[in-house]
Amino acid sequence: MKPATDLLECLSCSCFAVRRAARALTQHYDRRLRPSGLRATQFTLLVVLALEGRKPLGQIANVLGTERTTLTRNLRPLVARGLIAIAPHEDRRVQLLEATPRGIAAARKALPLWREAQRSIGGLVTPGAIQSLEVVTQAAARARFSGSRRSTGRKKEG
Repeated sequence: MKPATDLLECLSCSCFAVRRAARALTQHYDRRLRPSGLRATQFTLLVVLALEGRKPLGQIANVLGTERTTLTRNLRPLVARGLIAIAPHEDRRVQLLEATPRGIAAARKALPLWREAQRSIGGLVTPGAIQSLEVVTQAAARARFSGSRRSTGRKKEG
């Protein structure tokens, strides 16, 4: 079989590089946060809810840049541990999320571990690189939002 040399350019794929970097960074934070019993994604979710207060699941998914189904799956262990509460809304299709006092306490307890992870990653990832990623993230979110409005003909709801 002939080598697929026409695919070589795919090895420099921006998406692949960013996803690999994201996995490596997440693993770094997960290792540092392990003594707290929280994963990096869980810690971030608790922090966002502690800062945002009670918000619809869709709005929190948008803040986190994740799909609603992924967020729902990630919520389960936090709800089971009593760290996040799901409250009813007048519109029964909407779920309101909030960090419980226990969840806020867990985030505060994990904060020194997160700070250590943040400091230790500083030598590997420069502030400029993080800012560049944030610009790319915002641009991608704008493109996704405008693309989803065109394709469905209606505005996404939170």
